[in-house]
Amino acid sequence: MAKPDPAGAALSRWPDKLLLIGCGNMAGAMLARWLEKGLPAERVTVLRPSGAPVAPGVRVVTALTEPVAPGTLVLLGFKPQQLGQVAPGLAPLVGEGATLLSILAGVPVAQLRAAFPGAGAIVRCMPNLPVRIGKGVSILAAGSCADEATCAQIEALCTSLGLVEWLADEALFNAATALSGCGPAFVYRFIDALGEAGAALGLDPAAAARMALATVEGAAVSAGASGVTPGAMADAVASKGGMTREGLDVLDRPDGLAALVGETLRAARDRGVALAALAAKPGA
Repeated sequence: MAKPDPAGAALSRWPDKLLLIGCGNMAGAMLARWLEKGLPAERVTVLRPSGAPVAPGVRVVTALTEPVAPGTLVLLGFKPQQLGQVAPGLAPLVGEGATLLSILAGVPVAQLRAAFPGAGAIVRCMPNLPVRIGKGVSILAAGSCADEATCAQIEALCTSLGLVEWLADEALFNAATALSGCGPAFVYRFIDALGEAGAALGLDPAAAARMALATVEGAAVSAGASGVTPGAMADAVASKGGMTREGLDVLDRPDGLAALVGETLRAARDRGVALAALAAKPGA
């Protein structure tokens, strides 16, 4: 793990206590970034059945035996379909002094409230994996019990992970998750496809893979710094009758890239609805 960033020590809204229920890829990425930005490790406890260590100074337990202390931010980081297994044992220990921050895909605030009726504020969050390097996106939606101070603390936490977007309408959460939460995986697949297409044209496969990765990385950085839309940037480099324009004409067909991406996001969004149904099953 990299050395903590001294500048991050100025972040004023670290929770007094942070309890992670589960610490898989996403929760682990969030925690690693927070520790680098100055979150004191001694404030963090991780509940994971394996008992495997997480990071120096972070306490790991295999079970909770006492009520969660007031003022604790509880990050729900397990799989959404495990909610029916985890909540019955955990809910009696989570009182109104604790805030829930859930990264359970597809599980709405109302369902979380039903599972944890005694908890205080509940906020949904959907980060994506680039949060690990501070270049992620965190989608947030708050329940009615989340006050301004709670939302400000969580926004500060997530700002250290990258872009933060609040949704006024929680009904759009699955759509936003499909775009930004699932989006990195779709981009990774595109990078692979770009490299494989280059190899199919005769390039060395390893060289084509390197070129594809560097091309997408550079394009993304330049798009972020340009101040114009990506569409305008594409048109600016696509001369009439040139190679780029010929390729764009394929992507821009009615059955081309926009149609495929639309179908992809709809499938991901609809899976969020299905995950909520699985999480609602007792003991699922």
